[in-house]
Amino acid sequence: MRHLLRTLSMVAILSLVAAACGGGDDGAGDQATGDTTTTSVVDSVQPTPDPTPEPTPADTGDDGGESPDIADLEQSVVKIKAEGSFAQPDGTAAFNIAGVGTGFIISSDGIVVTNNHVTTGAALLEVFLAGDPDPVNARLLGASECWDLAVIQLVGDGYTPLEFRDEAATTGLDVFAAGYPWVLEATPEDVDYTLTAGIVSSVTADGETNWASIDEVLEHDARIRGGNSGGPLVDENLDVVGVNYAGVDGADQNFAIAAFDAQPIIDRLAAGENVDFIGINGQALGGSQGGIFVSSVESGSPADVAGIEPGDILVTLEDLLLATDGTMSQYCDVLRTQGSDSVMDFEVYRPALDAILTGQINGAPIALPDISDQVNEQAGDSGGPAPDQGGEAYTYTFVEDDSGLISVSIPTAWDDIDGSENSNFGPSIWASPDIAGWRDTWTVPGIIVESSTRPASDIPVLLEERSGFGDVCEDLGASDYDDGFYTGVLQIYGSCGGTDTFYVILAATPVEGGDYLVRVEVQAVEQRDLEAADEALATFIALV
Repeated sequence: MRHLLRTLSMVAILSLVAAACGGGDDGAGDQATGDTTTTSVVDSVQPTPDPTPEPTPADTGDDGGESPDIADLEQSVVKIKAEGSFAQPDGTAAFNIAGVGTGFIISSDGIVVTNNHVTTGAALLEVFLAGDPDPVNARLLGASECWDLAVIQLVGDGYTPLEFRDEAATTGLDVFAAGYPWVLEATPEDVDYTLTAGIVSSVTADGETNWASIDEVLEHDARIRGGNSGGPLVDENLDVVGVNYAGVDGADQNFAIAAFDAQPIIDRLAAGENVDFIGINGQALGGSQGGIFVSSVESGSPADVAGIEPGDILVTLEDLLLATDGTMSQYCDVLRTQGSDSVMDFEVYRPALDAILTGQINGAPIALPDISDQVNEQAGDSGGPAPDQGGEAYTYTFVEDDSGLISVSIPTAWDDIDGSENSNFGPSIWASPDIAGWRDTWTVPGIIVESSTRPASDIPVLLEERSGFGDVCEDLGASDYDDGFYTGVLQIYGSCGGTDTFYVILAATPVEGGDYLVRVEVQAVEQRDLEAADEALATFIALV
């Protein structure tokens, strides 16, 4: 996908990300991660409720006793400050972002229900109780991406819990929505408790959104906003009717996961089990390319172990193209069919590398081309020295040649760069901390990436032309190379000029996009230079 045609298709994907995550109108609905990011995941969601049945008398569940005071509800509703770092669709990261969500207490020992999109990927959860300016720490017990539910445990006990309504909600039921709607100008600590009233207008509204997949949910007109995520929808007896999770502000549509459906899931989450969950906080993009943009990944989760990173776009799961309809339904159907603990093949597009990567959930993780391991293994087999460990790990930056046909990620410290064309080969870029020192000695690292109109059949000829390294270095052998985008031969030399320096040569041609020749050469003085070679082979684009 690093060649031109596939790169253009990824531009289409990224434009869909921007469209799905863009601001929309001033009245934003519920927001991903409790508004921890500056973009809304609901502005693009327009759930269409089923036709509303004729109203029936509201079932209040009144048992004839003294009615509870609605003011008491605040004691059981909590404000959740979630802080973490999240990838943005424009390729940047928002670090240490704090946002607000809502939850409600269901046991005296501090079990709290909220939304998955409030908690997943957050490094820190602080929970504020009514009337107390000091937060209580909490830990995540279990979560469900597809149900958009999560359960957290507060420190301490003696809390005031809510009860779930015994009967399913009915159309026309009087309800109240409690929570902490976010105001962008406010700090999380300043967000205030609110209470709104309405009725249940539909019990069969469409629950498919771009961050959850529920067949049917409650639609109601007790107004909610971003920050109400995870808060309770209650009846006049203060019994929980549903868990608020979505809203379309411009249409005054408000949605809650029915408590009658959610309770079995909540019980499993409270017991420490994740349900329909691999550990991503993501949103469906829609369009012909599909895909789910991953804004954060839960540490230690199956997605984390599989090598999925914030900023990735999950394109396929079990060879099924995901989110073509703009919802999480295809993704969640696979999880529910296979089981979250099953081995599942996946593909992600990683914009930072402009590459499609493959791996398995609960199986083989993503494997990037790893020159450093291969060099060390071949050096060991030959009895030669391993590379010096060197200094601190490099930071990287993308560079391109003067023509714009060559681009590659290189160490920022390699800032002596020559992007002029090589008259003997073609478009070219050279980079090193000191190009002259690199050319004249074995003690300075550097890289070459070049392309030529010469045909792929010239790969053996190119390697022969560069075989002079064998006179001053130890030949550690050649191996076939195929990263899915370029295929060819990788030649490794060691102990160059009597030093511990390695010289790596890749002679290759694109898998798709034309019959031409590419060469990548790296002089590696230290271990981190070999890691720079890994970075280069994973990121280079060479056109003609």
